[in-house]
Order: sequence, then structure tokens, then C-alpha cells
Amino acid sequence: MKISYDHEIDALYIRLIEGKHECRTVRLSEEVALNMGAGEKLVGIEILDAKEFLGSGKVPAVILEGIASAAAPLQVSEEPDKKYGE
Repeated sequence: MKISYDHEIDALYIRLIEGKHECRTVRLSEEVALNMGAGEKLVGIEILDAKEFLGSGKVPAVILEGIASAAAPLQVSEEPDKKYGE
């Protein structure tokens, strides 16, 4: 799973399945969209106007509960590897 935030456009993206996927978009609201892949698997969640939508004026802390540790270590980066949506 990868969570990325683009401060220039105030968009948060939660990628649940890595790799390239042919997706269709299901809009839940003006701000929230689901990217659905083959077999109706949820590939990612897009949140526009993230600071306002999520409240408190800033991106909230991420807390994982009841999830076994992944093989890869936690990696925190101030700048995303690439621009949102690329």
C-alpha cells in the first residue's frame, strides 16, 4: 500500500494494489473516487480537497491497527517520487 499527497493540488491517493491497472472510476462524491480494477478489485482511493475533506486543515497521521508488519520497512518521504496521477 502506498499513500501519497500532492500539496499543489491538495489531493491524497491511497494505492492498495501496486502496478499498472486498467481501472474504471466510481465517484462517491465530488471529492472521493474509487479506482476499480479487473474483477472489481479496489485498486485505489482518490480524495480531492484533502485537507478540507479530512478536516483539521492538514493531512492526518496514519495509524495501522490489526495489520501484520510487511516485509518492507516503513518509508516516509516529504516529497513524492513523482507528481500525483503520473
